[in-house]
Amino acid sequence: MLSIGVQLSVKDFALAFQRPVPLTIGYLTQYLLKPILGVLIARAFGTPPIFAAGFILTACVAGAQLSTYGSYLSKGDVALSIVLTSLTTISSVILTPVLTGLLIGSVVPVDAIAMSKSILQVVLIPVAVGLALNTYAKPFVNVIRPFMPLMAMVCTSLCIGSPLALNQSQIISMEGLQLVLPVLSFHTFAFVIGYWVAKLPLLRQEENVCRTISLCTGMQSSTLAGLLATQFLGSTNAVPAACSVVAMAIMGLSLASFWGRGFRIRDIPTNFMSQLGTCFNAESSNAYS
Repeated sequence: MLSIGVQLSVKDFALAFQRPVPLTIGYLTQYLLKPILGVLIARAFGTPPIFAAGFILTACVAGAQLSTYGSYLSKGDVALSIVLTSLTTISSVILTPVLTGLLIGSVVPVDAIAMSKSILQVVLIPVAVGLALNTYAKPFVNVIRPFMPLMAMVCTSLCIGSPLALNQSQIISMEGLQLVLPVLSFHTFAFVIGYWVAKLPLLRQEENVCRTISLCTGMQSSTLAGLLATQFLGSTNAVPAACSVVAMAIMGLSLASFWGRGFRIRDIPTNFMSQLGTCFNAESSNAYS
């Protein structure tokens, strides 16, 4: 979270008021559509009860910092990604506990106030410190900024590796294997929804904006979800978040690379049929020769 803060300035937040439409779209897909999607997928796949609460919590957290790198790779709107990730991260202090309480409070007791305090400590304070450093200690930030991605990667690996190691037996059990399809489906639909909502005729956002919103929707801060699940729901419920980190990183960066190479999703059927036709013609030629 500190690494997010050192990328921010007061001007970035002024940008939010200059571009309300894409920010609103990204914000609503993050905190309205994605939590609903998490509940629907958990029910559709019959997610095991020992993981269900953690799965839904994972759908209620802010966007991941990694989505900013994905936006860069995809030739998306990097500035929008930074501001959107920052806004969803800061507001997670309120929205994540509220959404979690509403969606799983009847199944697992959720202390929304204690969760808000925890997010305040884990999210808001590091972001505020990073913003202050970037504003008042720019030379120092320029020195530490190159090392921030490595530090973030190490911290993420430790936070996610812990619940994976503690719950190894549950992960390789039949119940654990039943998480694979829900997690993959959740991220797939999140990427698709984020992209096509921004493409709706009423909204008509530019291609680079649609890519950014797609990546911000499909890549959430699963590390934060894992920490919260461990603290408030038990270490077993941190397993969906740990699995989500791996899935969203691979899927998100693969999608970003696909876009960055100049491909478009709408061209996939055409390219597939073209390749299929080429193979068919080659087979036909071999048969007659």
